[in-house]
Amino acid sequence: MSGTEGQPKADGGGKRPLRLLVVEDSEFDARMLVGLLRAGGFAPEFERVETAGAMRAALGQASWEVILADYNLPEFSAPEALEVLQESQLDIPFIIVSGGIGEDTAVAAMKSGAHDYLMKGNLARLVPAVERELREAAVRASRRQTVKDLRESELRHRSLIENTSDIVAVLDCKGMIQFASPACERVLGRSAESLVDTDWFALAHDSDRERLRAEFGQGLGRDGKQFVIEGRFTAADGSERVLDTTAVNLLADEAIAGVVVNARDITERLKEQAAMLESEEQFRVAREIQQHLFPREAPELEGFDIAGASKPAAATGGDYFDYLTTSDNQLALAIGDVSGHGVGPAMLMAETRAYLRLLARNRNDLSLILTRANTMVGEDVGKERFVTMLLAKLDPGKRTLVHASAGHTPAFVIGPDGGVKSELRRTGMPLGIMPGAEYNVSRQLRLAKGDVLVLLTDGLEETANLQGELFGTDRILEVVNKHRDMKAATIVKSVFESLEAFSGNAEQVDDLTMIVAKSE
Repeated sequence: MSGTEGQPKADGGGKRPLRLLVVEDSEFDARMLVGLLRAGGFAPEFERVETAGAMRAALGQASWEVILADYNLPEFSAPEALEVLQESQLDIPFIIVSGGIGEDTAVAAMKSGAHDYLMKGNLARLVPAVERELREAAVRASRRQTVKDLRESELRHRSLIENTSDIVAVLDCKGMIQFASPACERVLGRSAESLVDTDWFALAHDSDRERLRAEFGQGLGRDGKQFVIEGRFTAADGSERVLDTTAVNLLADEAIAGVVVNARDITERLKEQAAMLESEEQFRVAREIQQHLFPREAPELEGFDIAGASKPAAATGGDYFDYLTTSDNQLALAIGDVSGHGVGPAMLMAETRAYLRLLARNRNDLSLILTRANTMVGEDVGKERFVTMLLAKLDPGKRTLVHASAGHTPAFVIGPDGGVKSELRRTGMPLGIMPGAEYNVSRQLRLAKGDVLVLLTDGLEETANLQGELFGTDRILEVVNKHRDMKAATIVKSVFESLEAFSGNAEQVDDLTMIVAKSE
């Protein structure tokens, strides 16, 4: 239910317009509040909402100046309304108006972000409270605008300061220097005074001199127009500097009678670009190598459809997944996450992969595999690194599953009805943290036809959208269940696509890895 009154405008009595959002399940109480404000000198335009969805819609459709909220509603509450407001990141005064909440409850609400609270039995403070909060909101808005203006001014001045590092010079039609800025000494090691009445192009590198002179001559025909030339110049110490020069022909201007050049030293930038290209190539090779470490295809296991994928946040990542054949010829699904992402974690991931493959080949007890892996990883890393790992072992003959987890994100078994049938929780510490740590193996879980096993790393759950909301486990399982009748590879692909759509193509900040195993 909602009620609305006309557009906010001063009436004949000079009343102040007020855009008011009322969180209230009683139409009578809402209109009582509006009436008190009108009697206090306001001309309210208001809307009444009583659910979270209605409040979100109202916040998105109009610009409100004050929110009045009842504490308890049948399907909503003031604390929940405050959370909705805070999610919107809007600065709107939030005043609780309740029939009977205790002082402790009111204080807790104020600590959570409410601006004031009033009792319905004593509303004498309503108008003064609204007036005060409107004034304070205006002060906050003015402060924000001042900070914004200061930042913009700082950026403008910073840009001017940076530009003073360029060489500014005036040349005549023959390229003779009429004026040079002090930056010549910093860039070329030559004082501005020593360069006056000398040939600008005599400073150019031998192999670039004639080309630069010719391009300068061509630019002279563009009176008042800008042209750009780039080339190498020789500094006083014999080093080469690459100058990107923007010139404007103002020979016809009596006040200047020359060509104004702004020469920026881009030597270091070009070196950085070259280094970056080399680094990108190295990262490309590293990523290619790492991708080859992941399984090229899922194993064929009777009664199961299996698929996995990994998408690193950087060129290389610290996530890991694999399919391990244990010494009793059963299949263990492995998924792990090295703290951090980049080259270092990628190297540790490759090392951990090698350990696990070797250990699984000679053992079938998941507890022993993780115990030994913990010792080996702990010997190779310091306290700043660790590895979470989950091993899930499938017995296709018995249709059973056991698992052991070294501090890894829980995995899930989703039943045919779409509910979570089992959660594969942690059974020990992450690898590399505690020498001698022990890892328990879960009891056997019998898998029914139609069950879907989902293993993942925390990057999926913690993917955020542009508003900072996390994707979360529930959404992951919802996507899996929605596509449960499709192939495992399609399920994995659907989850990754849903993550990308949810994040609004924001920059990926963590590695994403997932394995799905369907019991058929």
